[in-house]
Amino acid sequence: MRERRLLVGLKQADLARAAGISPAYLNLIEHNRRRVGPELLATLAAVLGVDETTLAEGAESVIFESLREAAAGAPTEEHAPEVERIEEFLGRFPGWAALLASRQVRMTALERSLEELNERMAHDPFLSASLHEVVSAVTSVRSTAAILAETDDIDPQWRARFHLNIYEDSIRLSEAAAALVSYLDASQESETGLMSPQEEVEAWLARSGYDPQAADAPPPGTDEDYVTRMPELASTAARKLALAYLARSRQDAELLPEDRFRAALADVGADPGLLARRLGTGLAPVFRRLATFRQDEEDGVPVGLVACDASGTLTFRKPMPGFALPRFGAACPLWPLYEALARPMVPIRAVVELAGQVPQRFLTYSFSEPRFPAGFDGPQVVEAMMLILPAPRARPDGERAIGTSCRICPRSGCVARREPSILSVDA
Repeated sequence: MRERRLLVGLKQADLARAAGISPAYLNLIEHNRRRVGPELLATLAAVLGVDETTLAEGAESVIFESLREAAAGAPTEEHAPEVERIEEFLGRFPGWAALLASRQVRMTALERSLEELNERMAHDPFLSASLHEVVSAVTSVRSTAAILAETDDIDPQWRARFHLNIYEDSIRLSEAAAALVSYLDASQESETGLMSPQEEVEAWLARSGYDPQAADAPPPGTDEDYVTRMPELASTAARKLALAYLARSRQDAELLPEDRFRAALADVGADPGLLARRLGTGLAPVFRRLATFRQDEEDGVPVGLVACDASGTLTFRKPMPGFALPRFGAACPLWPLYEALARPMVPIRAVVELAGQVPQRFLTYSFSEPRFPAGFDGPQVVEAMMLILPAPRARPDGERAIGTSCRICPRSGCVARREPSILSVDA
């Protein structure tokens, strides 16, 4: 497992986070001091991009598979690699075999980065809007300057207006260009080089285990200095989102202290309704506390959380292993999260089966509630949340079939489909 992790360039903390366990627990597994159950083995194998059997067989099998991938990607058949002699090559030249395998893994990672960058360039709404603003301002400056250059006798009053227009358009151009450059430079450490403010915050939260208060909590009144030091929070918008998250996280921690919440969790389990009743609070703080609470690795279970506003836009995403969350566009309209939007204050418990090559089942709790931040005379703001936990072993009646988003959902007969899937035969 450790050999495969190093080959694909993953840090121990990255693999542990993707698998829903702590780095310390993964370290014990890699040193053969903890047994790996079938479910965790399947999760680790999926993250590492190998079959469970390959992962269990050891490092030589990992190098063998990488060599086979390199042979399959040979550009011509004129000097085709001798696939049938891979074992001989591995046995006689283990160093060269490991080097070639690592280069294959690196090339695959670079190809994946290029694909992600291409997708981001094609779909990033901020990038498109910023480029449009730059082009619009340049066109306006050019047309005004052409009038001044080609017209000899312009009324002084109109000349002053044209000069003012050029000045204002130049300011707009410089601001748009500066915002675009800042956006492109905001995440130099990211794999694709482009990030939205929400993704910057998610990267920061993922590094801190979604509980920055427990990691290196800033003293009261120093939140701004704290978020400025965080390398993931490169943009001003991301730092504002992080400040709002810190404030709400501190409120939840004061409302539901760790000892009190841990005791209630041990008594009634991870049912948010029972927890809210036991703790005498609303569902929203319980949902957030469940998703960010640090449990014991051996006894705890992974918990995911997504939230959206009344438009259906995902405003918070804490991933759950195996439950893919869309980065761009809308999610599956059959998610219980969106049903909760239409039924404010009504809790919804549902077991769902997520489409994929190997469908996976999850237990979800969803609800939405209206808020009135501007008072009764102001607009109503609605937020919906969906808690995601491992599904019970027994299959209940009424299990829902859902997907990630229509564009990549393989369920061809879905009645809620908005557009054809790129994974379907017809598409």
